[in-house]
Amino acid sequence: MPSPIDPDSLRQQLSPLRSAAELGADARCYQRYYGLDLPHWPGIEHRLGCIDAQDHEVVAQLWCPGQPVATLVVMHGYYDHMGLYRHVVDWGLQMGFAVLACDLPGHGLSSGPRASIDEFAQYQAVLHALLNEAAELQLPQPVHLLGQSTGAAIVLDYLLGHPQTAALGRGILLAPLVRPHGWRWSRISYELVRRFVRQIPRRFSENSGDPDFLEFIRTRDPLQPNILPTAWVGALARWIPRIEAAPRSAHSPLIVQGELDMTVDWRHNLSVLERKFTAPDVLYLPGARHHLVNEQQAIRRQYFEFLSQRV
Repeated sequence: MPSPIDPDSLRQQLSPLRSAAELGADARCYQRYYGLDLPHWPGIEHRLGCIDAQDHEVVAQLWCPGQPVATLVVMHGYYDHMGLYRHVVDWGLQMGFAVLACDLPGHGLSSGPRASIDEFAQYQAVLHALLNEAAELQLPQPVHLLGQSTGAAIVLDYLLGHPQTAALGRGILLAPLVRPHGWRWSRISYELVRRFVRQIPRRFSENSGDPDFLEFIRTRDPLQPNILPTAWVGALARWIPRIEAAPRSAHSPLIVQGELDMTVDWRHNLSVLERKFTAPDVLYLPGARHHLVNEQQAIRRQYFEFLSQRV
């Protein structure tokens, strides 16, 4: 089926995010397709544009109410993109936050080989670019950082490398990645095939209890990658020992973890994070799987209430 969205063509039509240029027909179609136009939020400022992050042209979006009280920067997970995060945007706007998000390199509308990265340091460059953009746009402080899975890995990496300040608010880690589920065997497989294979077919998993979401990403989301590049696995393999050896941080992030998660090794990961951070506040969800951003409504309501009481 031909894709209704051409990422490269659409990205080339966009202006820099800070210019607030009027969007063309393709960009408005993209927003409507994923529900990012948010018609139930009349009067908010909404921008869609590009920012530079090292060698990548990253597509970012801003949703801003009239008098925001803080800023929420959102980092999506592996294989994801901004179009899947409308529930998080809604929550952020309900909290009175300006919400700033982007597609990571190789994902969604951003440039780069699909679903690949050379080093996780490139993800840090993207987060730094987003924070610089927030400063240029004079978005309010504190700036809270929210990440899902690989996005949470990006956030926790940033927190471990930066001191706690009044300008930097809470870190919010949803199903954080340190090691994926079955990492020992995945690492062995990677070492066996990395010299001969550049990518393998992606296997879609039952990572949410919402059947509509699972059906959408498998059959109707034109921005879903269908490969797993070995380069990304190699970057992860080099990142894990570095992050597990990182010094302890004074930050106290909010962590939400589903106990039916079969994507990350969550028991190991939570033990690592409890050693790395000072008194992290953890919510365990017995009925939740990995993709918390698109879990069933009752589960989303439960963890958003938890976050609302603590941010």
